[in-house]
Amino acid sequence: MITPRRLLVAAPALLLLPRGAWATPEAMAAAVRDFTGGATVRTGRVAMDISPLVENGNTVPLSVIVDSPMTEQDHVRAVAVFNERNPQPHVITVRFGPRAGRALLATHIRLATSQTLLAVAACSDGSFWSDSAMVVVTLAACVEG
Repeated sequence: MITPRRLLVAAPALLLLPRGAWATPEAMAAAVRDFTGGATVRTGRVAMDISPLVENGNTVPLSVIVDSPMTEQDHVRAVAVFNERNPQPHVITVRFGPRAGRALLATHIRLATSQTLLAVAACSDGSFWSDSAMVVVTLAACVEG
């Protein structure tokens, strides 16, 4: 029987267990295909703002803005962020509507190691637009133990 005391005693050993596989560029590409339904993703209209060099990967500011009039006929429906080296390649998806005013995502992300990030915007006309950024991390997050 597992008691709270036994779990507490075993906790340090649990940190030594093998971790799940890290995402790869191929896994990121597959996650992007899932988001876009296999449609072509063009570069442009999306601007990702993230520091190219971060000292600590635990909390990295990230913002994504998409050039769109945000009208009923022409608006951003969603923005997704992907990475190639964290445990999960699909970081976040934010949904927008025409009344959002502007397509802006501002958040913080944890980065396991230096890697490329990709932001993809899904527009109401069925087009997909993107921007990418390489980030060098000197102290990784997502790794404990």
